[in-house]
Amino acid sequence: MKRLRAELALAGVTLIWGTTFVVVKSALAEVSVFVFLTLRFWVAAAALILICRGAIRKKGIGPGVFAGSLLFAAYVFQTLGLERTTPSKSAFLTGLSIPMVPLVSSLVYKVRPRLVEVGGILIASLGMGLMTLSSVADWRSGMSLGDLLSLLCAVTFAFHIVIIGHYSQLHGFESLAVVQIATAAVLGVATFWFAEPVRFHMTPGVAAAVLVTGLLATALAFTTQAWAQQYTSSTRAALIFALEPPVAWLTSYVVTGEKMANRGKVGAVMILAGILVVELSRSELTKAESVTIPSMGTSE
Repeated sequence: MKRLRAELALAGVTLIWGTTFVVVKSALAEVSVFVFLTLRFWVAAAALILICRGAIRKKGIGPGVFAGSLLFAAYVFQTLGLERTTPSKSAFLTGLSIPMVPLVSSLVYKVRPRLVEVGGILIASLGMGLMTLSSVADWRSGMSLGDLLSLLCAVTFAFHIVIIGHYSQLHGFESLAVVQIATAAVLGVATFWFAEPVRFHMTPGVAAAVLVTGLLATALAFTTQAWAQQYTSSTRAALIFALEPPVAWLTSYVVTGEKMANRGKVGAVMILAGILVVELSRSELTKAESVTIPSMGTSE
């Protein structure tokens, strides 16, 4: 039941993340990327410090700083990429972190992913390809700068998911959540003034985007993730996060009218199928859980 609640919570987080791509895309017309990220992380950090300040553990500071650095880098890549591509394509490429998680886990912890996970990952990855590169011309022309930045975001997020799965069990999810978000906020202040020309026009849309992404998509979402990954594997978490691209596309379609080719819609179905392949193996996971969840010096 704990695993079920954790995975339902991760699904809720994914819904929040998926709906914010359009919100952030709109805000970037008025504010530069690093300024937006700095505001977002400071709002989230302030909320978490007020709520969880007594939960910070000294032993968890180092891992929290590490996770926060990865988180900040991932969002820099994602937001810069989103500025240069469509919300749905950014979400789909970011979703490539799904097949990368078991690969990163295997690299770091020297353990093979389970066969059922590999099957689900392959199905979801093919779905990602169909959604992202929805025409022959896309495959021939290659990736744009926005696509490449989104792909770098996926790589960084894969490492972040594995790190959270490891340290949330060792140092407490509250401590990890607070320190990683505070680290990202500090990195934002340290970089926004020189990383790119500062551009900031406060509008109701920008204010709403900062509050929604700061409080819901960052403070609430990453605290929930740190808690939930105590009870499920990094690979299963990554597969649940595969819901993010379809949600992002549906939101973009409703708000902006962005359309997708039929093969892209098939890709969305395949992503959901990849998730189901893993979820239907729930009864087999109990014996394998000690292998798929990372612990210090052993395996994921």
